[in-house]
Amino acid sequence: MLLRSEPTIDSVSARAVTIPTDAPESDGTLEWTSTTVIIVEVQGGGRTGLGYSYGARAAAALVDEMLAPAVRGHDAFDVPATYDAMVARVRNAGRPGIASTAISAVDLALWDLKAKLLDRPLVSVLGAARGSVSLYGSGGFTSYPIQRLKEQLGGWASQGLKRVKMKVGRKPERDPIRVRAAREAIGPGVELFVDANGAYTRKQALRMSRTFADSDVRWFEEPVTSDDLEGLRLVRDRAPETMDVAAGEYGYDPVYFRRMLAAGAVDVLQVDATRCGGVTGFLRVAALCDAWNLPLSAHTAPMAHLHVVCAAPRVIHLEWFHDHVRIESMLFDGFVQPRDGALGPDLSRPGLGIELKRSDVNALAA
Repeated sequence: MLLRSEPTIDSVSARAVTIPTDAPESDGTLEWTSTTVIIVEVQGGGRTGLGYSYGARAAAALVDEMLAPAVRGHDAFDVPATYDAMVARVRNAGRPGIASTAISAVDLALWDLKAKLLDRPLVSVLGAARGSVSLYGSGGFTSYPIQRLKEQLGGWASQGLKRVKMKVGRKPERDPIRVRAAREAIGPGVELFVDANGAYTRKQALRMSRTFADSDVRWFEEPVTSDDLEGLRLVRDRAPETMDVAAGEYGYDPVYFRRMLAAGAVDVLQVDATRCGGVTGFLRVAALCDAWNLPLSAHTAPMAHLHVVCAAPRVIHLEWFHDHVRIESMLFDGFVQPRDGALGPDLSRPGLGIELKRSDVNALAA
């Protein structure tokens, strides 16, 4: 811990809130009917910082039992040092997965607190690279009937979003039909993305890339599992030249991302601040993208990402994910709506620009 004067972190607390989806949802490899949010608050210098992540309820217990003792007493301005202390604390518990989602929520809260103590929006503390970030609408779950798929994606297109994404891979034989329906709904002027969540084999993915190209699909996310870096590289090398291959949402530490980049596995690297270590982790991965001269896309959780993506030069867009948009608008005051297909931070609000709707959160947690 670096030696500085006050303010220091006085307290850290966490809670988990589980919110049902508005309909059953599925992708190529998973089905779900609810989403759990880990909400963290840190106090210091008379202010409260707010952070959050998505994952298992156990992450909240890990914050209280392991991370809070490692964070209390640290200088509120020395966030990278506090981040490293959290990483060291979870050594025996295992850093990937639950531990990283817990660290991510605390780190976001620490940066929110720092910016609030400075009475500045976080993007100003980090240093802005842009005033807003382009969005892509994301949902199109494999559980949706085709009519709902068309309504959702077509709705985003009519609202001015220039890109939309749908899930594929659960029933590969149905995917070409669903993709053609999506293209019909959004028209020719909107880019269409597909996300297989690693459901296809290498040969299936290559075949699907050619089929999807007939509907002018521009983005093929996790065509094979992200554990198969050779397979991702194979699809990237052989996919149509107008189609980017993307992956990285399951990265928890810089080593994971370095391996993916070194393998030449993707055209665009995806990073999720609610998994990779919050703002601190996101910036470290952004530096890797600078080194590899590769674009970066932020995965889900729009309010967690908004300020840091406006500070990271390599970012090309942010995911406007149906579940998280719905949840974050329910939980947070200061939730920002898109304008002309882009999202910009409210510079009149300090920190991340959001505050808990406490009565609503308490009712959901009851």
